[in-house]
Amino acid sequence: MLHLRLSTRAGRVEISSDDDRRQVLQQLRTRFASATTLTPTSFELGLDDLLVNLDELVIWPADDRDVRWDRDLLTLVEGNARDAEMLRVGLEAGGPANGAAIHGEPNFHLTEFQSRDLTALLRLSHGANFSVPGAGKTRVALSIFAARRANGEISQMLVVCPKSAFETWQDEASVCFPSGNVRVAIMDSAHVPPAEIVLINYERLPDSVPTLVAWLRARSALLVLDEAHRMKLGPAGAWGSASLTLAPFASRRLVLTGTPAPNGARDLENIFAFVWPGQGRRVVNRALAGASLRDASKVLRPFFVRTTKNELGLPPMDIRVRRVELPPLHRELYNALLGQFARRWTQSDHDLEALGRVVLYLLMAATSPALLATGSSRYEPLAYQVPPVEPPRNSTLAELMRDLPDYELSPKYQEALRLTADNVDAGRKTLIWSTFIRSLKSLESLLGQFAPAVIHGATEDREAELRRFRSDPDCYVLLSNPATLGEGVSLHHACHDAIYIDRDFAAGRFLQSLDRIHRLGLAHDAQTTVTVLLATDTIDELVQRRLAIKLQFLGAILDDPAVVELGDLSEEPAVGAGMDPGDIAELMGYLTPHGAPA
Repeated sequence: MLHLRLSTRAGRVEISSDDDRRQVLQQLRTRFASATTLTPTSFELGLDDLLVNLDELVIWPADDRDVRWDRDLLTLVEGNARDAEMLRVGLEAGGPANGAAIHGEPNFHLTEFQSRDLTALLRLSHGANFSVPGAGKTRVALSIFAARRANGEISQMLVVCPKSAFETWQDEASVCFPSGNVRVAIMDSAHVPPAEIVLINYERLPDSVPTLVAWLRARSALLVLDEAHRMKLGPAGAWGSASLTLAPFASRRLVLTGTPAPNGARDLENIFAFVWPGQGRRVVNRALAGASLRDASKVLRPFFVRTTKNELGLPPMDIRVRRVELPPLHRELYNALLGQFARRWTQSDHDLEALGRVVLYLLMAATSPALLATGSSRYEPLAYQVPPVEPPRNSTLAELMRDLPDYELSPKYQEALRLTADNVDAGRKTLIWSTFIRSLKSLESLLGQFAPAVIHGATEDREAELRRFRSDPDCYVLLSNPATLGEGVSLHHACHDAIYIDRDFAAGRFLQSLDRIHRLGLAHDAQTTVTVLLATDTIDELVQRRLAIKLQFLGAILDDPAVVELGDLSEEPAVGAGMDPGDIAELMGYLTPHGAPA
């Protein structure tokens, strides 16, 4: 007997036999490049390897007719064959088929481009929606759920998304299903709540895999990865591994992300491997092998739908880079810290974690070296002296860092205050981004007269702060970081101005955060202004240059030059400040001269 079953490991299959067939089984194992022996009568291999090389199973003796497939694996194998033919036809046609829109219910009120994307996705067994942030991908996904449910293909839907997106899914579902016959519930315990649509965040996903596998096997389901770039690490990351483990048990799969490849082709490989096991990764590899990004985009077109920024018909977004000069003491401290951190790193083992810390320290120092000084608590706000005083002579570096707020106001904070005050005078609210909680707390103090709302990872009631910013006429400012609020939240009705105090190397995170205030539904006469504060002759300039390169890649791979106008989300918590190998190489070039012995 030959038995084939899905492994408990992400993207793996276990093949076993009776003891009297062990020799033939080991011969079969040698036919698969990814195979690893488990026992004398069993081995494991990659799911993609099996699906692409099914013909190798012909070596199994013809007289042994007792070949048993686990139900879920057999369903996946049969579906993969159908998908391969469908995708082959799509490749020959040059893209997803067009046609009349298919609506699940009359309350969806889809735009023309949403209807187009819905039609194309429904013609595929599984799909990817790479429309730009703010294009209404949630509404399209709910329409797919309604249509497939009405056709009897599925009965339930599991949505994996950031916590910040829960509100959007709940609100959109209440609009699309006003009768209340579709329940939406958040999985916030070890048990799957009774509902047709279940929401779970990426952080909870790995520990919930066994429970969710049983839930997916019990009834046919659509599995949606919202902000799917969060699983881009694939089997190497906890979130990617959990997603790939669940994928084979879902009747239908759909990924949603406006930034599918913020750091390169490998991101696309893992996303496509989730959607089309056995086909997706191979197609991406073939598309990118020796081809230009634009040519690769044309090859990949049948595998995804995308609404571009231009198609949304939004008024233009004015993105400005405002350079600020460091005052004398700030400059002296930054240069001293740069040399100190560079020497510390060059004398270390050059590991990514150490380099990531150096980046974060330098980003803070470019805003204010005082952010690095020890306070009475971890996030103690900087207390600025008004008017400033002169620093005492013979002060140590540590003393100058600690007491810098007594001597100088951070030029970035000064510019943010000025811009915010101008917006308040014009009756406009301002969204201010900073990577660092201590910076947010300092700004909260400096901007106290404008009753700022504050949202970061430790905020207990984010919804209350969002409501206050949106509705309270005295609350003119929202302070947050892209890792917390960069996805899934719509602020475009309340706010049209954003300021970036700092940015790291994560292009996707920056791109997503921009679209909190520039998305579908924006008034045609709205003026959206984004100001990026950049400290001259600091690491900010390196970040600016590297982000521009990454966004050029993202625009090219999606055949969408409009993306380049914009300038990871947090994917799984990791060191490195969003750095890729190119970032690391340039950063090493930036640090090395400063770390050389005097």
